[in-house]
Amino acid sequence: MAGSAPAPGASPWAEDLALLRAAAEAAGEIALRHFRADPKSWDKEGGLGPVSEADLEVDEMLHARLLAARPDHGWLSEETEDDPKRLSHERVFIVDPIDGTRAFIAGEAGFSHALALSVDGKIRAAVVHLPAREETYWAVEGGGAFLNGARIAPSAATDPDAAQALISGPHLKAEHWPGGAPRIKPNFRPSLAWRLCLVAKGRFDAMVTFRPAWEWDVAAGDLIATEAGAVVRDRDGRPARYNAEHPRVHGMVAAAPGLIGPLLARMGAAG
Repeated sequence: MAGSAPAPGASPWAEDLALLRAAAEAAGEIALRHFRADPKSWDKEGGLGPVSEADLEVDEMLHARLLAARPDHGWLSEETEDDPKRLSHERVFIVDPIDGTRAFIAGEAGFSHALALSVDGKIRAAVVHLPAREETYWAVEGGGAFLNGARIAPSAATDPDAAQALISGPHLKAEHWPGGAPRIKPNFRPSLAWRLCLVAKGRFDAMVTFRPAWEWDVAAGDLIATEAGAVVRDRDGRPARYNAEHPRVHGMVAAAPGLIGPLLARMGAAG
C-alpha cells in the first residue's frame, strides 16, 4: 500500500478508510494491466462519454470486494446501473472506477480511482488513487488529509485575480461571474477527483466547474479537500449532500480558505 499515515485516532471511520485504501490499490493493479495496452473502449449511450473494459473490470471488483466487507451498505457507481434501493441505506459507497477515462484510453497518467463512503449524506472516508503517478490521497472525517503518508494543506491565496485555478476557458465567461470574472489563466486536469486533490495539497489555489457534476466524480475529492483545510461548495455556495435521488451536484468550487469567499462573491453565490 502506498505510504502510511498517522493513525486517524479514535475515528469511527478508520476501518472504512483502510478498506477503501486497499480496494483502491487493487483497482490500480487492474487498471495498470490495461494501461497503454490498447484496451477495448466504446462510447456509452446518451452522450455519457467513453468507457473501457478496464472501467468495467475495476467496477466489478470494487462492487464485489466492498459489499462483501459491508453487505448492509448501498452502492452508487458510474459503471453500475443505478439501483434506487441505495436511497434506503444510511451508508453508501460512492465510486468512480476510473475517473478520467479519456486520459486512460489515451495513455495519459492523469486518471484516478475515486472511492468514498457516504453516511447520512456526508462523506466520512475517501481515497483518490492515481496508480500511473504512484500517488494516493486519502482522508477520514476529522483526521486530516494525506498524500502518500504526508499531511497536505491548501495554499494561502486570497486574491481571485492572482490565483492559480483549475478551470476551463468557457467557465471564465462573464455570464458566470456577475461580480467580475477573475483574470486568471485556464488550467486543466482530466480527473475531477484529482483536481480537488490538487487544491487540497496547495498545488492550485482553486478549482471551478459550473457544470453539474456526478457524485462519483467529486465525493472522494470533496472530503480530501475539506479535511486538508480547503473549502468546497456547489455553485450556489452550499456544501454538497450525497446519495441524492438524482446524484448530481450543482457545479463545484473548491478553494483555499481565504479565497473561497471572494470567489463566491464574484459568482454571486451566497457563500
